[in-house]
Amino acid sequence: MKTTNLLFCALFMLMACKNNSKKTDETLSVMERAKAIHERVITLDTHCDINVKNFTDSINYTQNLESQVNLPKMKAGGLDVAWFIVYTGQDSLTDSGYKKAYDNAMAKFNAIHKLTNEIAPNDIELATTSDDVRRIHKSGKKVAMIGIENGYPVGLDIKNVKKFYNLGARYMSLSHNGHSQLCDSNTGEADDVWLHNGLSDLGKEVVKEMNRLGMMIDVSHPSKKAMQDMVELSKAPIIASHSSARALCDHSRNLDDEQLEWMKQNGGVVQTVAFRAYLNTEKNEARQAALNKLRHQVADSLGLKWYGRWAFRNLDKETQAALKANPDWNAIPDIVNEKISKIKDFPKDVSLEDFVNHIDYLVEKLGIKHVGISSDFDGGGGIEGWSDASETFNVTLELVKRGYTEEEIEMLWSGNLLRVLDEVEAVAKTLN
Repeated sequence: MKTTNLLFCALFMLMACKNNSKKTDETLSVMERAKAIHERVITLDTHCDINVKNFTDSINYTQNLESQVNLPKMKAGGLDVAWFIVYTGQDSLTDSGYKKAYDNAMAKFNAIHKLTNEIAPNDIELATTSDDVRRIHKSGKKVAMIGIENGYPVGLDIKNVKKFYNLGARYMSLSHNGHSQLCDSNTGEADDVWLHNGLSDLGKEVVKEMNRLGMMIDVSHPSKKAMQDMVELSKAPIIASHSSARALCDHSRNLDDEQLEWMKQNGGVVQTVAFRAYLNTEKNEARQAALNKLRHQVADSLGLKWYGRWAFRNLDKETQAALKANPDWNAIPDIVNEKISKIKDFPKDVSLEDFVNHIDYLVEKLGIKHVGISSDFDGGGGIEGWSDASETFNVTLELVKRGYTEEEIEMLWSGNLLRVLDEVEAVAKTLN
């Protein structure tokens, strides 16, 4: 009887150990599986803003700059493809305004080409097709692609669309914050004042020209009516290069369920964006208010005045330079972070979980084939868990934790967007 009991106990302990070992293996397997998937799939971010000052011989993306995207950060986080953005802020609809916008766009095109042709040709190469992306990725290099945020630089000359296409641009939004000569912006919701009530006549011609060339139409910034016009007019699928779900966060930059249905019927893709204010406005505003109060307090204790991101940009260059050279000013973020760590119940940051909640919602509404990923890094994007390109793996890890398969993760990271690019190119061939 004792022998039987001992055997039973031994068997029970053995099973318990196996179960504990199994639990440990399962825990480890999530991380290991995510790492393997992240290594195999092509990770593609459709929206990374640039500053031409970071594309010089002495200061450039071969260095681990403060920018959220650069080659060291891309390599550290396993981000394979970055769509660098030719962004132009909206200004007056005048000849001088168009000239200034065009010059700005050309400076950014030139910067991107300088990076891939002169600064780091052995590390990164420009792609214009899905075949290019796969070839360059297979070679071990990083991939650069080009998108245009705001069609304002087109001016009144539709020939500029082809010029931008020939320079490598493969998507373009027709407006940004403010109505352009091509279409109304989402910002019109604030005062219900519209310039074109959707697309302008020139905007309609630009949509047709983009279809003819094989350039993807981006609806992330245009108004809802402008988007509807584009969906109805375009012969090819469209994209939202950096938008999220309005049902989860009521911001005019996001797409409501009706717009999502348009995207689904059109065959396009919504590139979910890791932008705090577009993921959880209430959470973001609560934290930012608490942070700003603390920053002002710390700055005041050091005999300084705190300037937020946009206020700092509006300062004259001399004042900016003086602040950047001031060790007390540079110490403010670290002091604030230290204080936050000691404050109980400090408002939480918008996180990776909030971001993937939007992916989950979009997948549910649209289907896995119509959802992608974007950051808006260096343009206001970045969240806790994916604050820059070096943390890109965390996105894959969260997707694995939520039960997405490798095939689905590949579609989200790059497959869907590249599929739309291929389809847009196929349509263009039928129009020429």
